Amino acid sequence: MSRRPPAGDPPSRSIDDPGPPFELEPGQTNAIGRMLALLGDEWTLLLVRESLLGATRFSDFAHLPISNAVLTARLQAMVRDGLMQRQIYQQQPLRAGYLATAQCRQLWAVLVSIWHWERTWVDDQVDALPAMHHRACDQDFAPALSCRHCRGVAEVTDIEARWGPSGTWQRSVPRATTRRRLRSGAADEAGLFPQTMAIFGSRWSAAIIGAAFMGTRRFGDFQTRLDAPAALIADRLKVFCQIGVLQAAAHPKRSDWSEYHLTPKGLAFYPVIATAIHWAQANYTGAEGPALRQTHLRCGHEFVPLLACDQCSTTLAANSIEVVPRRGEPIELGAAR
Repeated sequence: MSRRPPAGDPPSRSIDDPGPPFELEPGQTNAIGRMLALLGDEWTLLLVRESLLGATRFSDFAHLPISNAVLTARLQAMVRDGLMQRQIYQQQPLRAGYLATAQCRQLWAVLVSIWHWERTWVDDQVDALPAMHHRACDQDFAPALSCRHCRGVAEVTDIEARWGPSGTWQRSVPRATTRRRLRSGAADEAGLFPQTMAIFGSRWSAAIIGAAFMGTRRFGDFQTRLDAPAALIADRLKVFCQIGVLQAAAHPKRSDWSEYHLTPKGLAFYPVIATAIHWAQANYTGAEGPALRQTHLRCGHEFVPLLACDQCSTTLAANSIEVVPRRGEPIELGAAR
């Protein structure tokens, strides 16, 4: 069962219960496009991360390199989008906190996947990002992408993806936004995931990397499928090659063509894509059906991603994970300050 909010009303989300998925308008942006519109933005992902690490009051976010006016506007937008719930905790003077909704807390798997990818593949992040500790086995761990049906480890080559009834390239790219991007150097200052945001931090970047995972290789095919400006496609492909997630190679039959292939570093980004798409389709549904269908080829069943601990093989949960800073006590993921 799904529900469609009245036109103009923000989605109402509970702190404890995400409720059924919201039904999107037929023929409009699908669940993947909706997810990219929400998460394809530096500040939103950063505020989600801070919230899952316990930030609730405005002052908890104040250390970030963002003006009070922009921070207020972004928190209000997250309330409208159902990721935060505003809760007044003091009347005189009036003060309000921002609590992560159940829908927002479900993003823990996306954040953990990003965390691991940055620590593994981005040189200056190995020491900058703290370790993650699994309380169940009392070990520092890495998340392993697994299939919910067979519990087997799932590599990107094990997954067959195809468009569902509401899935098209055009419907999977969100409408343009006017959100302000981080100033130069602010991502590093904020402790944000810099290379993840090069991939995921704009609607076109995310769409291009998604197209690459769906088998797109040639420049012309990226442009045709995404209906994007040639200059924009060229710029994004150049950036992806510079950070090492794509590699340009000569076409085997046409020397004047180039193909763009995912590198091992690019393929390793798949758990971020998989968990983000799963979050999207769990929270938003198209009237026609899902945007994307995936099959785990090893077991032949629908692929639903899980994250497992690489040390004890048990399925991870947000409340079983601690972030271990260099100084201070470990922080439970999702714990309020």
